[in-house]
Amino acid sequence: MSAEGGTKAIVAALGANLGIAVAKFVAFVFTGSSSMLAESIHSVADSGNQGLLLLGRKRSERDRSPKHPFGYGRERFFYAFVVAVVLFTVGSAFSLYEGFHKIADPHKVESPAWAFGVLIFAILLEGYSFRTAIKESNTLRGDKSWVQFIRRAKAPELPVVLLEDFAALIGLILALIGVTLAVVTGDGVWDGVGTVAIGVLLGAVATILAIETKSLLIGEGADPEQEGRIIAALESVPEVDHVMHILTEYVGPEELLIAAKIAVYHNDTAAEVARGIDAAEAKIRGEFPEAKLIYLEPALDPADCRQARPGSTATS
Repeated sequence: MSAEGGTKAIVAALGANLGIAVAKFVAFVFTGSSSMLAESIHSVADSGNQGLLLLGRKRSERDRSPKHPFGYGRERFFYAFVVAVVLFTVGSAFSLYEGFHKIADPHKVESPAWAFGVLIFAILLEGYSFRTAIKESNTLRGDKSWVQFIRRAKAPELPVVLLEDFAALIGLILALIGVTLAVVTGDGVWDGVGTVAIGVLLGAVATILAIETKSLLIGEGADPEQEGRIIAALESVPEVDHVMHILTEYVGPEELLIAAKIAVYHNDTAAEVARGIDAAEAKIRGEFPEAKLIYLEPALDPADCRQARPGSTATS
């Protein structure tokens, strides 16, 4: 993922959410709407989440150390997982609590013009943030569907911002519906119903984020299509007969670890095998810039160990 693109989307979301949070709190003071309070807390949580994503990106850039020989790339996965937890505990749980409280003890929405004005303002700002995230994601998504992009992306920032902004837009619409019904009917219960709906929405999004980032955190390999291309690249080297076994894992969003056992020809010299390994590593790095860590183990395949490499100058 483009570091510049991911950062741009995060900063756009952070600026939008800070502005929205202030506006919503002002509206809550004037209206007493629980939907506005829930949305205010949601925006504060989102702002903190964007800060966590920026922190994770910064910390992941540290150099490798003896204690962390594969680097700190997984910091980005960790902070993305924390974002999911924060979104669930702060956003969803608080909204559900406030919503059920308002349903049990409803109050009339005061100064509804403030609520409508702020919600429309927030929808415009959130729409700008969502548009930025979509634009940056489209440069990487290719022909994948949005579901495939979110599930397969190794860099967590854009999927997180996309889902957060989507949830925020739907949440604002739910809050607008809840406040509108409360004003039209004069029954504050509808404000509480809107707040509960926001809590359910945030809980669902947080669950999706937690599942996807947990998978990255514990270690995901290359997808089958990418792994097939890696094998093809290895087997295109003359000194490599075939790939016997391969393991891959993303140790960071832009760092792929490749470990493979490759079958070499029994009549090749040690120097020829070494040259073949160097050529195979160069081939992979040329086609897969994210392959920063490559470990190749040469071996003789018992099934065809008598096969000699065509054109080899070594004697059997």
